[in-house]
Amino acid sequence: MSCNSCSTGKDGQPKGCKNNGTCGTDSCNKLTVFDWLANMSLPQGEEPFVGVEVRFKNGRKQYYKNTENLTLSIGDIVATQAKSGHDIGMVTLTGELVRVQMKRKKIDINDEENVLKIYRKASQKDIDIWSAARDKEEPMKVKARQFAIDLKLKMKISDIEYQGDASKATFYYTAEERVDFRELIKVFAREFRTRIEMKQVGFRQEAARLGGIGSCGRELCCSTWLTDFRSVSTSAARYQQLSLNPLKLAGQCGKLKCCLNYELDAYLDALKAFPKNDTKLYTEKGTAVCQKTDIFKGHLWYAYEGEWMNWHVLTTDQVAEIIEKNKAKEKVASLEEYASLLVEDTKTEFENVVGQDSLTRFDSPKRKNKRRNNKGKQRRRHKPHNNAKK
Repeated sequence: MSCNSCSTGKDGQPKGCKNNGTCGTDSCNKLTVFDWLANMSLPQGEEPFVGVEVRFKNGRKQYYKNTENLTLSIGDIVATQAKSGHDIGMVTLTGELVRVQMKRKKIDINDEENVLKIYRKASQKDIDIWSAARDKEEPMKVKARQFAIDLKLKMKISDIEYQGDASKATFYYTAEERVDFRELIKVFAREFRTRIEMKQVGFRQEAARLGGIGSCGRELCCSTWLTDFRSVSTSAARYQQLSLNPLKLAGQCGKLKCCLNYELDAYLDALKAFPKNDTKLYTEKGTAVCQKTDIFKGHLWYAYEGEWMNWHVLTTDQVAEIIEKNKAKEKVASLEEYASLLVEDTKTEFENVVGQDSLTRFDSPKRKNKRRNNKGKQRRRHKPHNNAKK
């Protein structure tokens, strides 16, 4: 759903997003880039950039030429050129920032094969046809999956996207191996009576198109802001000292989580001060082997060979000093003299975050002698008054 500033006016033409694409609604904030160059004027004599970024279903974006010099803003619904017919999409970026994005993605504005044209702003008739086609996609997906199961094809149809003029339907699917779907296309064409295009996507692209909530409790990065997928290996988890549990490290796509790469550089920089895990320390008491490292505190735990239960904590500077002496063919007496003498204070100090007030200040007071008070009331009730005696 869009906000009021993104809705259509009385003439059926879209008003556009007055908040520059930052109103927080689904149509504005999904994979939207904030146009921080919108309020900047161009140098004198320079013509505005004709490139426009248009978003389609589930975050699919393409760049088009505004050859008709239409006045476009973020949130406008436009009719764009397609290989056959036309498509309907929403403008997500205009102006000089499109030039920056196209340069970053190495897209030439003069490439007529990849950069098509914008025909016009979508009329109400275009929007009605587009909406009617979008309403057909979900029931079509159910039937398409059943047809694939009947033909015993090892593939999963994850999504269907109609072209804006309802002349073509693109079926997105995932598969582990190559699939012969020639018979499936014939069934689709006979059942749905439209042009069919099959497009294979990866498992991460599928999760990005469908969206969802991650284990962190937020929307998936790939469906909100992440636009490129970098390879994630298990070494990223090892460097961060995470348990190699595939159930915890895998995302909704079944692959390793993309967020494992976010802090990897910081961990790699911190590990430069640490020796390798297979580095042994040679002392007169015996040879010590590293058992555990704490990257945040800069501590390492070593144990003598044969005495695996007794660990000695050392700092990175102490370990580096022992390694330098070992390189000079010198042995230290023992690890005990280098071990940290600081005993960690395990006592936890709690602070009253609400000030001097008690947490039970709003509770009703308890009556301790409720039974005794009730007996006293009964005695006074049955006791005769002095006036009655007189």
